[in-house]
Amino acid sequence: MNILVSACLLGVCCRYSGDGKPCPAVLSLHGQHHLIPVCPEQLGGLPTPRPPVELRGGRAVTQSGEDRTKQYELGACETLKLAKLFCCHTAVLKSRSPSCGFGQIYDGTFSGTLIEGNGVTANLLYRAGIEIRNEDNICLLSGQENRQKLF
Repeated sequence: MNILVSACLLGVCCRYSGDGKPCPAVLSLHGQHHLIPVCPEQLGGLPTPRPPVELRGGRAVTQSGEDRTKQYELGACETLKLAKLFCCHTAVLKSRSPSCGFGQIYDGTFSGTLIEGNGVTANLLYRAGIEIRNEDNICLLSGQENRQKLF
């Protein structure tokens, strides 16, 4: 099975801070599935590193108020194209990200406060019928016991 995966969870240095966030549980899927790495922010044309972004009022903005919505929407569309091209019915995305977060994202105040919601890419993929997981509930793909309630 082909699975779309946030590239940062595979250790690719593509996060806003310029680093990766390798996740052993995600990496362990490699032997059982074909992992298709994506970084929606980079696909949308944003550089690495880049100022952090949170979603506020339906817009993707930096702490200084710069609007990055266009880049986030473009990255989401490009990610969906790849999901369709590779027949991915499941995606494992970085939790709490303004692109990839699913179920919870930061509230737009840059205070570390979480709210219910989805990132731009996660929302588009979900609406297209793709099953969304993150590094916190990846165990459901590897057949392990459910550790966390799904959103």
